[in-house]
Amino acid sequence: MKIINKYIARVFLLSVGYVALHGCTKLDENLYSTLKKDSFYKNKLEVMQAALRPFTHMQAWLAPTGGSGYYYHSELSSDQLAWPQKGRHGYDGGDHFRQHYHSWTANESRMRDAWKLMWGGVGYVNNALKDIEEIDITKIDMTQEEINGVIAQLKVLRDFHYLRIMDLWGNVPISLEVSITPSNPETKSRKEVFDFVKAELLENVEKLPLTSADNIGQVSRAAGYAMLSELYLNAEKWTGTAMWDECIAVSDKIIQGKGGGVGGTPKLATDINSLFSNTNDANPESLFQFQFSKRAGFTFDWGGFFMSYDYMKEVLDVGYGGWNAFVVIPTAFDAYAANDLRKKDWFLFGPQYKYGTTTPVLGTEEYAKKPLVFVNSIRRESEGDKTSEGGMAKGEENSGARFNKYKSGRLSDPNYQENDYIIYRLTEIYFNKAEALMRKNGGVANSEAVELVNDSRKRSFSNADWPTAQYTNSTLSLNELLVERGREFIFEGKRRTDLIRFGKYISGSWWDHKATNDVNKELYPIPDNQLSINPNLKQNPGY
Repeated sequence: MKIINKYIARVFLLSVGYVALHGCTKLDENLYSTLKKDSFYKNKLEVMQAALRPFTHMQAWLAPTGGSGYYYHSELSSDQLAWPQKGRHGYDGGDHFRQHYHSWTANESRMRDAWKLMWGGVGYVNNALKDIEEIDITKIDMTQEEINGVIAQLKVLRDFHYLRIMDLWGNVPISLEVSITPSNPETKSRKEVFDFVKAELLENVEKLPLTSADNIGQVSRAAGYAMLSELYLNAEKWTGTAMWDECIAVSDKIIQGKGGGVGGTPKLATDINSLFSNTNDANPESLFQFQFSKRAGFTFDWGGFFMSYDYMKEVLDVGYGGWNAFVVIPTAFDAYAANDLRKKDWFLFGPQYKYGTTTPVLGTEEYAKKPLVFVNSIRRESEGDKTSEGGMAKGEENSGARFNKYKSGRLSDPNYQENDYIIYRLTEIYFNKAEALMRKNGGVANSEAVELVNDSRKRSFSNADWPTAQYTNSTLSLNELLVERGREFIFEGKRRTDLIRFGKYISGSWWDHKATNDVNKELYPIPDNQLSINPNLKQNPGY
C-alpha cells in the first residue's frame, strides 16, 4: 500500500494562496495569503511544506490534468495527439486547430494561462528560497546541512521550471528574487538561460539527497541528473553547441546508480504496464514523479482530456468519464506494428464493451444507441465518408484510438486512482545516451546504442516475435530512433521537444498537418498581454 510522503500529504491540505501573477516579474505577492511568515517556519514540517508548495503547484501545468499548460502545448502541436472537433463538440474557438496547424497567434488564451502558471511556479520557488534562507536555525529542529539540502532542492526545482519555460519560449527573463517593488527584468537569450540552468544544476545536484524510497515526490539526485541529461541532449538546438559527451557522462551516472534510485540502483520495469499502474509509486524505473494519491486527496485525474464520454465508466468500471478531447491521430497509431504489445495495452481501440462482458457500450452522439467502436480515422463515417483522410473539423465520437497507458484500476480496487505521474524514467535516459552516441558517430548506431534501445523495446514483443522485432546496427537509424521514441513515450508530454531536436517539427507533415517550414514556429510567442505589462520583454522573431 502506498504511503504518500508525509510532507507532501500535509502540503496538499495546507491552505496556501495562489500566486496571481500578471507577469513573470511581479513576484512580490504574498504567497501565504492565510499565513503570517512570523508565525510559520517553526519546525521542519513547516519548512518542507513551504519547500514543496512549488512542486505541488507544478502539476497544474506539467501533468495532463489541466488544459492550458506545458503538456497541452507540447502534445497538441506534435504528430501524435490532436483534439479534433467531433460533431457539435470540441471546436472551442479553434484553439486546438491552431495548435495542430501551427497557426497560433501571440494572443492565445491557453498560452497566456501556461505562461502565468509556469512563472507562478517560479514565484513560489523564489518566495520559498527567500524565506528559508533567512531562517534562524537555532529556533527550529533542523541543522544547517538540512537547510542547505532544502535550498538545493528548491534551486534544482526552479531549474526544471526554466527548462520547460526555455523549451516553449526560448528567450525569457531570469528572475531569481521576490521583488519588494514591481520590476521588469529584461529578456535574456536562450543561450543565457541555458547557461544559467546548467550552472545552477551543476552547483546543486550533488547537494541533493540520493533518490530513494524515502524521498519519493521530492527533488532528489537522480532527478537532477535526468534534468542535466535532457539539457545536454538539447544543447545543440538550444545553444548551437553540441554536448553529446556531457549527455553520455551524466546518463551513465544515472544508469550506474550514482544518483540513487527508488530501489537502490534504477532498473527498467520488467513489463510495459507496471510503471503506469496504480501501484507504481515505488517502481524501480522511476527517477522523478508526482506522488499523486486519491486517498490523500490529490488525484492524478487524466480522465477529463483522455476519456471519451460518461459511457467509459461502463467500459473500464471507473467513476470518471471525460470530454472526448484528445485522440491519437491515424499516422501515430499506424506507427506501431500489429504485434507490438504497446499497441494492444496502451490504447483503447475497436469495439467497446461493458467491463467483463460482451455487452456492447452504446454511443450517444453520431452512434446513439449503436455499438461504440473506436476507429483509426477522423472523418464523418456516419455520413458515408469511408475513404478520405479526414481532418480536424471532421471527427465523430468514435474517431481515433484512445489513451489507456495509465490505468486507474476498477472502483473496487483498493489502489483505485493511486497512480503517480512519471516525469523522468530510466528508459528515457537509455534513449538519451543512445541518441548522443549515434550523433557523435555521424548518425550511425553502434552496438552500445542498439543494446540500450533494445533493452527497452524487447518488453513490447513476445519471445516469439522478438528475433524479428529487435534493432540491429543497420536498422536503427536516427529517423527510426525518433519513431521509436514516439512509440515508447506517447502521452508523456515529450514529443514537441523531440521533433524539434530531430528537425521534424516544422519540416514534417502528418495526417491533417502540412509542414510550415517556418523556423519561427519552433518557439511560441511571448503572450501579448505580457509585453504590455513588461516593456523590457522582447517578442520572439516572426510574431
